[in-house]
Amino acid sequence: DAGKVSDYVHYHDTLLQVIYCWKGWVRIVYEDQGPPLVMKAGDCILQPPSIRHRVLESSANLEVVEVSYPANHKTFSDRSLSLPTPRPRLPREFGGQRFLHHQISNAKWKPYRISGFNSRDTGINSATKGFASVHIVKSDTRYPEQEWCHNAALLFVCILSGSLTLTHERINIDTLSTGDACILPPAKNYKYSNCSENLQLLEVSLPGNFKTKIVRD
Repeated sequence: DAGKVSDYVHYHDTLLQVIYCWKGWVRIVYEDQGPPLVMKAGDCILQPPSIRHRVLESSANLEVVEVSYPANHKTFSDRSLSLPTPRPRLPREFGGQRFLHHQISNAKWKPYRISGFNSRDTGINSATKGFASVHIVKSDTRYPEQEWCHNAALLFVCILSGSLTLTHERINIDTLSTGDACILPPAKNYKYSNCSENLQLLEVSLPGNFKTKIVRD
């Protein structure tokens, strides 16, 4: 529901926590990051390990995609800390990572690692020192249907809009559309085809830097 959120200052024992705002907006305050910020649709936030934060308010029908590693983790309250903290401490690291708010209003599209696609880099690769990377990807109508494989430990893909056909090992074929998500294991062959003009993907990888090999053009 729209309005104030009944939340308290808390933190998580994750190694990675990424939040992508899919629909609506949410107002949050973070430890040592200044006054509360508003995450809007298309924005992405990196919540470093153990950073204290509190959700204050949201729009109606807010939807976010949250990717956490490990999946099962603990949440702790910290009632001794009041947010916002008196003054920002920028940049500050939490568990070797720094807080990052990627805003769609400042995003720049560049060619992607797979031919025929463009992406906007959220900056999370740099903020995590290569531990993870997050890209928003869109298709180019001139894309070649290439078969490829990768060596990432984790490659998570969520369809933000549109649809595509995913071919796995030239055998299994799946149609993925808005709201669908999948994990693409390493050392397997994949192909994207039949990409709709409005296709956009959220891609999260561990580690941030990994190799993609074109198997077949």
